[in-house]
This record gives sequence, C-alpha cells and structure tokens, in this order.
Amino acid sequence: MPPLRFAVQSGKADSPGAWRERARRVEDLGYSTLYLPDHLGDQWGPLVAMTVAAEATRTLRVGSLVFDNDYRHPVVLAKEIATLDLCSEGRVEAGFGAGWKRSDYDEAGLDYDGPGERVARLAEALAIMKALWSKGSATVEGSHYRVRGAQGLPRPFLASGPTVVVGGGSRGVLSLAAAEADVVGVNPSLATGRVGPETAASALPERYRERLGWIRQAAGERFCDLELQCLTFVAHVGSGGPERVEFMAPLFGLTPEAAAEAPVVLAGTVEQVCDTILARREEYGLSYWVVHDAEMEAFAPVVARLVGR
Repeated sequence: MPPLRFAVQSGKADSPGAWRERARRVEDLGYSTLYLPDHLGDQWGPLVAMTVAAEATRTLRVGSLVFDNDYRHPVVLAKEIATLDLCSEGRVEAGFGAGWKRSDYDEAGLDYDGPGERVARLAEALAIMKALWSKGSATVEGSHYRVRGAQGLPRPFLASGPTVVVGGGSRGVLSLAAAEADVVGVNPSLATGRVGPETAASALPERYRERLGWIRQAAGERFCDLELQCLTFVAHVGSGGPERVEFMAPLFGLTPEAAAEAPVVLAGTVEQVCDTILARREEYGLSYWVVHDAEMEAFAPVVARLVGR
C-alpha cells in the first residue's frame, strides 16, 4: 500500500496575508497538500488561490478537490493547470469530478444533466487534458467535445503531466477514476445534488466496501498503483470525540455507533485516531486522508505520527 499522507481542504481566508500564512502553516505541520473545493458560494476561486499558496510555500502541493468538469472547457483548463504545474515545479494535484451540487448549476444557468451524461462528459474531458499534457496536442471528435489539433502549451513540469485526482461516489465515476487517475477519491454518494441523510447513509462501511470492489474491478492490474483518498466529514482529535459523534449522528439519521464506523468520521484521542486510520487502511486501502482547515491544528499530532508510514 502507498505510504500514508494527509491534506487540508480550505476554501478561503480572512485576507490574502492570512491565506499565505495558512498555506505555510499547512506545510509546516507536515501535510502534503492544500486543496480547494470548486463551488460558486462563499469560497475563493481555486486556480488563483492555488497559485498564491504555491508561491507562498516551498514543498507544499496544491490542488483542487475537485474541479467541476462542467464549469470550464478542458482545453482552457489544461493550459491553466499546466502553467501552474510548470511554475510550481510539479506541485499540482489536478482533481476532477463530474459535478454534483444542484444549486451551483441553478445559479450559473447550466443544464443539470443526468449523472451518466455528466460522467461521460468528464471522461472525454480527461482524455483531452491528459493528451495535451502527455503528448502535447489533442484531437477528439466526441459526443461532448470536438477538439481539432489543440496544442498543449506550455508543457507541464513533468512529461507525464500533473498528478490526476478523480473523486466521486457512483460506480460510473469511480470506474473512470480507477482507469484514468493517479488518486481516487472514494466519497459518499451525492446523487441527490445536496448533502443530506441519503449522503450519510451512503457513507457506511458496507457501501465503502462496495465502492472498493468497483474500483478494484475497473482498475485491474493498475489497482496497486492507485492512491485511495478519503475526504473526512468529521476529524475530531482530543477529548469529547464520542460526544461530537453522538451530537452529529442524528442530524444525518444515523445512530452514534453507525456514524463512528463510517470511514469519513475520525474521532478520539491521538492514539485512537491513529489506530483507526491504520485499521481503515488495512480494511479499505485508504492511505490519503483529507481534513478541513478548522481541524488541521488538532489533527497535526496524528500527521506527525503517521505520515510516511
């Protein structure tokens, strides 16, 4: 299994200076990556914020978790990502998803196509971007994109292109991720277009075991080369972990016992959380854990103990 590593997801800061300081703090605490989500609400634009974070740090990787494929044309996005990857000397983790948040589509006046249509569009977009990065050009006559002799300039820092992350909770997007990504984000289902009780029900252990089966089947021989990533819903380190889970569980229609077993929930002392992560890597193969910025300081002792193991 790949060694353990950790990341922080953050959407904004109080000021540009505070954002730079946060990026440096994430780096100093031993996290691998600073990720940004991609929504139209109260968050910073991910590409600009990733660039600022990369400039403010020396080794920190910067990434998207994840770009909604429907917001940007892949030829344009590939150029932006390649430029940042070149300027950061290979520190970009380019994350992509098929899109899920209905309110974003409504606000932007975008058609909210069915999940199969969105995943098929993502598959074509990925093929275009990967060809631009690895081959330097792309020609695709697909159902969703028609690209004729597009030039992949500038070239990314490495000839193979940036690290590709694809995340989701459906069989379609996880099968695509297993075949095309370097990192597979194994998430609950967001098929309803919002976070609600259905999302929590899809985060239970049996559903994660099912998703791992889909990934293994679609990946074939490349399964052992994949990093499997978990974006946590709760990462509470310290006293009061059981109380936090007990309070949170009914909000999602779960018992405290069921919530505590969900892979997206980490709660307990440093020792307990470390043991849980090691056990879940053994059971699910999850080696890349993402927490939110409000949790990163308390979670740092876990990172210090486990990173690289």
